[in-house]
Amino acid sequence: MSVAQFHHFQTPPLSVFSLLSSFYLSLFFCVIRRMVFSASLYQASTSSSFLHERSLSSSSSSTLLTAPPLFFSPSTLSGKQSCSQNKLVVHAKRLSGLEEAMRIRRERELRSTRKFRRRPPLRRGRVSPRLPVPDHIPKPPYLSSSLLPELSPEHQIHDSEGIIKMRAACELAARVLNYAGTLVRPSVTTNEIDKAVHQMIIEAGAYPSPLGYGGFPKSVCTSVNECMCHGIPDSRQLQDGDIINIDVTVYLNGYHGDTSKTFLCGNVDDPLKRLIKVTEECLERGIAVCKDGASFKKIGKRISEHAEKYGYSVVERFVGHGVGTVFHSEPIILHHRNEKPGCMVEGQTFTIEPILTMGSIECVTWPDNWTTLTADGGPAVQFEHTILITRTGAEILTLC
Repeated sequence: MSVAQFHHFQTPPLSVFSLLSSFYLSLFFCVIRRMVFSASLYQASTSSSFLHERSLSSSSSSTLLTAPPLFFSPSTLSGKQSCSQNKLVVHAKRLSGLEEAMRIRRERELRSTRKFRRRPPLRRGRVSPRLPVPDHIPKPPYLSSSLLPELSPEHQIHDSEGIIKMRAACELAARVLNYAGTLVRPSVTTNEIDKAVHQMIIEAGAYPSPLGYGGFPKSVCTSVNECMCHGIPDSRQLQDGDIINIDVTVYLNGYHGDTSKTFLCGNVDDPLKRLIKVTEECLERGIAVCKDGASFKKIGKRISEHAEKYGYSVVERFVGHGVGTVFHSEPIILHHRNEKPGCMVEGQTFTIEPILTMGSIECVTWPDNWTTLTADGGPAVQFEHTILITRTGAEILTLC
């Protein structure tokens, strides 16, 4: 459950005129060196009296640079000497991934109107009363207040016994999520999914962590279509072509296991299927960079790189978090490019849970203070795992 300025390099107009003074030639090569370009100069004769610079198409590993031609009047030349045309071809290696991200972002805005069946706007249904939990089931401490708990500043690093308990909680969460996915079909209400999830969790002797957390009224989050996250189950029936994220967290033996997945309901359009596939791949790529000593910012970099290849946007408002005996704690896991300091530690557990959209990453929240939708009404997709940092990598705990 969720809690750089780009510098666009543009070459100044480059000109090499055969009769320019040595001073201007020196200045020209200073500019070339300063911009860290590797340039090659080719000479070609022509009867024209102006310099025209052309840019050659670049490969995927280079940045395309163009400059407009400069025109010189023959009157600016001294004596009766004639002028020649020089052609400069510049092959420039990309200095960083930021320029490519900026280019992709511009193209993404143009492609944001991809053709898919626009779903009717999400409307809130009737929310049924909170389901009871047997007295014998241990409950998390935040139930003593309806206020949203403060984010714990402590990173959750476990000993061998804690790791065993984390594995058990996360494995249960994964089984519940898989079961919930089997219930997704047209005409089923999200309230029915909530009831089934609630029953399975308490039968396992666990507590559904979202229930009562900051006043949340249900045992699971169900986010349909344009809902980014924290959707409250209600009487709305799922429709053919819907997508739904189900976010399950269980509290078992004093430890929380947290996971989510986006499911297809009936016949879903191909553009939505692609968004779902890429979002899950983003999660996998974020996990792949995790290990003892790795910096947290690598997660956002890797997720952003993959999402931008397909023109998708990464939501910045909602983040991953530490999880264990406390539901939400440091470290905050940013899914977009960032410079947040900090490194991972062996034995640490946290979630990675990127949300991708086809268009805007801006959002609006309903008066219930939980349900959050994309501002443009476009679809949003999320996947989430709880992971354990090891010496050489990361163990995905929310698998079964």
